[in-house]
Amino acid sequence: MSQQPQSSIPEAEPTVTNATVPMWLIVGTVVLLFLSAWYFDLKGGWFQPKVYAPYVSLANLGEFQPPPPGEAWRPRGKVLFEANCALCHNTDGSGKPGQAPPLAGSEWVVTAGVNRLIRIPQVGMAGPIKVNGQDWNLNMAGMGAAYTDEQLADVLSYIRNSWGNKASIVTPEHVKKVRADVGNRPQPYTVDELMKLEE
Repeated sequence: MSQQPQSSIPEAEPTVTNATVPMWLIVGTVVLLFLSAWYFDLKGGWFQPKVYAPYVSLANLGEFQPPPPGEAWRPRGKVLFEANCALCHNTDGSGKPGQAPPLAGSEWVVTAGVNRLIRIPQVGMAGPIKVNGQDWNLNMAGMGAAYTDEQLADVLSYIRNSWGNKASIVTPEHVKKVRADVGNRPQPYTVDELMKLEE
């Protein structure tokens, strides 16, 4: 059996050397990252108003949802309230000191009947009144006289069922009946007059 001759060259040990990364690889990586970020920014919808506006919170989003069955009056009443009544009573129904009493929690709003409440915006109200235990001296014009029966019913239903208020809705039929009774009355009601009428 023949023996293989042994090599006289010693086996080389691995060594560490300095090597540079090719410049094309660095530039290519940077360009690829830039193009990826640009594409993502272009197509990802980062805070674009088209994606996120006009909603700023879940509560705000809820305002844009369709009303529950039987509550079509709610969004219509809110629009009318904010356009005409909120100037004095605030959008949260809290009222303004020295100007208009609160509607939130008001005993004049959450009454069992709706007749007196319909009369107030129809021709207005003047003189002293107590609301939530606080004295007021009103000089309110008949803001609701220009509304249709349905519009006045919507805004009063909204007032009776917002800011913690819970009461029955006002129907166009209620408004029509009270308006027929009010007739062409020119002067605002006083508290004493209202208290003598059917609630």
